[in-house]
Amino acid sequence: MTEYAAFLRGVNVGGVNVKMNEVASALRDAGFGNVRTILASGNVLLESPAGAASVRKTAEATLRDVFGYDAWVLAYDIVTVAAIYEGYPFDREVPDTHSYVTFVSDPDVLDELAALKPGRGERIERGEGVIYWQVARSKTLESTIGKTMGKKRYKSATTTRNLRTIEKVLRR
Repeated sequence: MTEYAAFLRGVNVGGVNVKMNEVASALRDAGFGNVRTILASGNVLLESPAGAASVRKTAEATLRDVFGYDAWVLAYDIVTVAAIYEGYPFDREVPDTHSYVTFVSDPDVLDELAALKPGRGERIERGEGVIYWQVARSKTLESTIGKTMGKKRYKSATTTRNLRTIEKVLRR
């Protein structure tokens, strides 16, 4: 069995409201083991003998069927999540700044996001399958990445987590 972190895009923000205990129950019913959630923002730890692509596909189908919304999930084995967290290239604790990781499942989307020019007060760096991003606390939605990530094109292939959230996932 492999332990995975499944990051659900857009839950409990923007009109898609689900109870995380119900998400955990649905994923258990779908055959995943040791399912537990972290925070209410769509972070799920689970175990499966399947590969990450299969975990993603099954989780998305389950959430769509059970909750009736257009579910998007990015799944990574926990070792990969730890490596991504350790690879964060910027100072982690900068006053009045958010430190983020945008997980990206589509290589073409990763190329597009990595080519963006950071706005004022913003830092962007490409990682292995992710975009590392740091932005002033009050500028997230008006930043280059913030504006870009709001476009429908990126919905199925990306999700962003605060570095502190990833740390909580890893503390499991």
